[in-house]
Amino acid sequence: QVQFVESGGGLVQPGGSLRLSCAASGSMISRYTVGWYRQAPGKQREFLAFIYSTGLTNYADSVKGRFTISRDNAKNTVYLQMNSLKPEDTGVYYCNYPGKTDWGQGTQVTVSS
Repeated sequence: QVQFVESGGGLVQPGGSLRLSCAASGSMISRYTVGWYRQAPGKQREFLAFIYSTGLTNYADSVKGRFTISRDNAKNTVYLQMNSLKPEDTGVYYCNYPGKTDWGQGTQVTVSS
């Protein structure tokens, strides 16, 4: 049973950057698609980015050009580099396999001056 642990969140000013990490155990993420998701206050969880087993990536329009998803197979970890952050990027960030219904704790990102 895979478990994901997200980290790297924090408080950042608009225009700043953060790198989130998603460490997996119980499964080799290199074999699967892994996604990053965000849940903003009062809103449903939304898709942000996928990285496929091939290494190809896909992004939501809201983050395209600002966020980059990557993977370190040796560390069994997926990353989300977030640049040019906006207040509307505030939320709890999660990683998961698409379609999986149980979620980790996530990591809080707050973009505010």
